[in-house]
Amino acid sequence: MTILPAIDLKDGKAVRLSKGLMETAKIYSNEPWQVAKRFEELGSEWLHLVDLNGAFAGEPKNLEQIKKIRENCNLKLELGGGIRDEETIKMYLELGVDRLILGSVAVKNPQFVKDMAKKYPIVVGIDAIDGMVAVEGWAEVSDMKATDLAKEFADAGVEAIICTDVGRDGMLTGVNVDFTVEIAKVSGVETIASGGLKDIEDIKKLIEAGCDGTIVGKAFYEGTLDLEEAFKLAKKE
Repeated sequence: MTILPAIDLKDGKAVRLSKGLMETAKIYSNEPWQVAKRFEELGSEWLHLVDLNGAFAGEPKNLEQIKKIRENCNLKLELGGGIRDEETIKMYLELGVDRLILGSVAVKNPQFVKDMAKKYPIVVGIDAIDGMVAVEGWAEVSDMKATDLAKEFADAGVEAIICTDVGRDGMLTGVNVDFTVEIAKVSGVETIASGGLKDIEDIKKLIEAGCDGTIVGKAFYEGTLDLEEAFKLAKKE
């Protein structure tokens, strides 16, 4: 199982939100690249990056910090937040980002995502509130079921689906294993769990359920998960 530690960027700083609400932002570092370096030292292969300002604005907003992270670490980078067109995808790939996460646009224009997945390394981000898809930085809830959206990309050539249970995100209440398994089942695509991961028990549950990966955020920043131990466990299984 792949563990992807996360850095959420807001106003150039590494923060974590609770349930995706911008006003809950807690700053953990003024130098996000140093956090990325720490993840690398602990044994990570991937970094999950989100441009929070970009997610709300619909365009890149933390470019300087993303460049700095790329220059200072050898991690593979996946990045989401405000990516709405092919020009932005190309720009980020040229910058050295390894794969891009398309979220809101996957709901509003699934054909665009399918077209992009034929040309570029694309991950679909499915964020759900009570099983319904949330968009625009989780500020809006659509009338589409998360499972229906996942089915849409079953044979589209996307590299993975990241499924986030928004109600658990940043709450340290435990990861939604059943939701992750359900998305994996209907899509047949590598599925990465996101939202609420608390401790090593969550890692064990995900491994037992056969999940492909998980994103670790607040559990690392608040010290409820020993990331080094988690990497060892995930590699062993």
